[in-house]
Amino acid sequence: MAKSEPVIEISADLLQRLHRIYRQRNDIQGQIDRCPRQIAAGEVQVQKCRQAVVDATDAIKRTKMAADQKQLQLKERESRLDNLQGKLNAASNNREYDLLKEQIAADKQANSVLSDEILELLERLDQLEVEKVEREAEVIDRVAEHEVMVKTVNERLESLKGDLARVEAERVEAETLVPTGAKQEYERLVAARGEDALAPVDGDTCGGCYQMLTTQIINRIRLSQLVRCPACNAFLYTKKTG
Repeated sequence: MAKSEPVIEISADLLQRLHRIYRQRNDIQGQIDRCPRQIAAGEVQVQKCRQAVVDATDAIKRTKMAADQKQLQLKERESRLDNLQGKLNAASNNREYDLLKEQIAADKQANSVLSDEILELLERLDQLEVEKVEREAEVIDRVAEHEVMVKTVNERLESLKGDLARVEAERVEAETLVPTGAKQEYERLVAARGEDALAPVDGDTCGGCYQMLTTQIINRIRLSQLVRCPACNAFLYTKKTG
């Protein structure tokens, strides 16, 4: 504070009280701000569970389509095999007979592999159906949990709003006690910095920015004079316990 500025007296109790009020207000407002984020996070989890059901349904459709296509292929190949078997029975010479026999053997082997693939797809389809039922159950559970959480959060939100209104009323009442000479600068500073506009003296340093304070500044604070930190500009006060 410049020498030309008038000495303004203010009690440390008031400054400490104001600092506590602003800290409480910030804490309560922070909790209020977290409420909608908490609900939104729960909604994201519900949506993930619902998407898992959609993904499971899509996987079932793809697997069923693949199985149907292979079953159609197998049916066509079995029909071809029957045709080859008829040609084999009507073969006119040994060479034709041997060629048809080799073709039939190769087709039977291919059909066996195709049958195994179909069986694997059908087993996979059963597994996917089970997983879909599990995902649907998860959706039901998650939605129920989310509804309970939303109710709890909303109740908490209403309680916090009540706490904030109480603290705001206390702030308004306490700020009427700020000396007229410091009122304008105080209001400007707290509007810009909130709780950081005030700081306790911690030993011989500012509790806000840890700037070392001169003996002259500390003595003035002890005399209940309004002093601001030369580094961070916060209103300084001596902290009282009890």
